[in-house]
Amino acid sequence: MLAFDILTLFPKLCAGFFAESILKKAQENLLIQVRCLNIRDWASDKHHVTDEPPYGGGPGMVMKPEPIFAAVESLRTERSHVILMTPGGRRFTQEVAVEFSRKEHLIFVCGHYEGIDHRVAEHLVDDELSIGDYVLSNGAIAAAVVVDAVARLIPGVLGDGESAQNESFSSGFLEYPQYTRPQEFRGWKVPEILLSGNHRVISDWRENQARQKTAERRPDLLEDS
Repeated sequence: MLAFDILTLFPKLCAGFFAESILKKAQENLLIQVRCLNIRDWASDKHHVTDEPPYGGGPGMVMKPEPIFAAVESLRTERSHVILMTPGGRRFTQEVAVEFSRKEHLIFVCGHYEGIDHRVAEHLVDDELSIGDYVLSNGAIAAAVVVDAVARLIPGVLGDGESAQNESFSSGFLEYPQYTRPQEFRGWKVPEILLSGNHRVISDWRENQARQKTAERRPDLLEDS
């Protein structure tokens, strides 16, 4: 079972995300464990202060290192991998999701306000991760995205074992177009080749469609391959 611990100042922000659909069932079936934990619970002062103005001046507040270190050190084991969610981290990709799916325990440190004391990045975490070139109001949102992408790679989480293998990026290409009933809708028909019953021809068609779609929308993926 892969365990996910999300450390944030706003645990309710992400808790609901894991209470529905596939991720809920995965937890019920003991395939994964997800906990959204409040960093304030590790603050040592009576007011549970977790942020202070930045040294050197500037806008906003910076999250203090003490409660974050205390939280991670209380949860961390030899098998844990600690990840700081930050716009300045390495880019999250399907390859990284596969890498993380082979871990046993992922701890996510999620920022808020103007950021986190840099000593957390320097001396506490194993990894810094970004889900894209933009800024969110809270790192827990990004962590939830990562957990979803990783969890669906755990055997048994998806109903069909081949589902994750055939999705966009897993094959190196964007996913081919999918169709279902009715065969004709508002004058738009399902491609005849998908009705042929010839699985080899269908497979070739899907591969060609995936390559064409990738070339049009994400040519960088073809360059990487």
